[in-house]
Amino acid sequence: MSPRKPKPPHTRLSLSLLVSVAAALAAAGCAAPEQSDAPEAGTDAAADPTAATSAAAASDASALAQLLADGQAVFGVFSGPTTAEQGALMGQNRELDFVFYSLESGPFDIMSTEVYMSGIAEGSGTGAPHPLILRVPPIRNGVDAAGANVAEALEAGVAAIVFPHVESAEDAAVAVSVMGDQLWPGNPAGSLLSILIVEDRSGVERVDEIVATPGVSVVFAGPGDLRRSYEGDMEAVEAAIQTVLAACKVHGVPCGITAGVDDVAERIAQGFRMFIVSDPAAVTAGREAAGR
Repeated sequence: MSPRKPKPPHTRLSLSLLVSVAAALAAAGCAAPEQSDAPEAGTDAAADPTAATSAAAASDASALAQLLADGQAVFGVFSGPTTAEQGALMGQNRELDFVFYSLESGPFDIMSTEVYMSGIAEGSGTGAPHPLILRVPPIRNGVDAAGANVAEALEAGVAAIVFPHVESAEDAAVAVSVMGDQLWPGNPAGSLLSILIVEDRSGVERVDEIVATPGVSVVFAGPGDLRRSYEGDMEAVEAAIQTVLAACKVHGVPCGITAGVDDVAERIAQGFRMFIVSDPAAVTAGREAAGR
């Protein structure tokens, strides 16, 4: 295998800088600058399969951001087994807009993630590989660690970062600041997404300030952890989900949720616009309900 060529650098922020940026975002409501992030001149994608995969993934990531910018609903599936073979199966499903992959717990193994992404590229044939959105450990585990994890993931070609257990505007500001200058919609031409999950009672109570944070791409309501947070009270869980959705509508931020075949059309009608499903049949049903 040819040695991997360098990829465009991504910002690794120190704790002090992250805190400063977070404070500035919260106080000034600034947006990310509009800059281009063209590949380095002279990169030989054909000689470096990883570079080729990253370039293709970035191209399709732009398509994902554009769908959201156009007000479309977008659909992805949980990764399943984290192998190249499973990735190839995902690549063959051309109805998908993205694939959801999690490194929230356990070792932060980007090398295995890259293997999975290579499988997606192989399964895609001549089509553009589906972008991978990656869930990282919560920001509350450490701001420096969050910055390092995100930088490593973006260098590998991940299209979006999913931040679980976001509980405050401070968390949201960090999630925006670590993504760099290609973050959509702060940069309307950007292709990267910062996806925040509100899945704790404390986050629901502060959801308006979370969603209002400048630069946030998508906010998810997380039914599974909300169920734990509200001790199984499903009426309270649904009320929390609707609270997250309402805040997203007020601030013009796409709202996401998990769904199945039986409820994806209803969630689309309610106004949700990003869906992660377990059953690919729910993607088919969702696309039909969304007119895609």
